Amino acid sequence: MSEIDPKTRTELEAAVFRRLIEHLRGRSDVQNIDLMNLAGFCRNCLSNWLKDAADEKGVAMSKDESREAVYGMSYEEWKSRFQKEASPEQKSAFDKSHRH
Repeated sequence: MSEIDPKTRTELEAAVFRRLIEHLRGRSDVQNIDLMNLAGFCRNCLSNWLKDAADEKGVAMSKDESREAVYGMSYEEWKSRFQKEASPEQKSAFDKSHRH
C-alpha cells in the first residue's frame, strides 16, 4: 500500500469500512459480546470510532447518529430486534479477556 497515493488509499480504506459495516448488518446473529470476546471490539466500538473521527474533523455527529450509521437503524431498535441476554459463559469470557 505504500505505493498507492493517499487519496486512493483513503478510498480503499473507506470501501473496506463500508463492507465491514454491511457484513455486520447481515450478521445480526453475531452478538456484540461475541465480537468483544473474539476480537476486542464490537459494533459500539466502531460507532465510537466513527464519532471520534467526526469530532476530530469538526463534523457534527451525535452518539445516536454514529450508532445508526453502524447498525443501520437506531441502537434501541437493534437491541430489541437482535440482542440476546449474554450467557454466563459469554460474560465469563468477557471478564477474562478484558482484565487490565
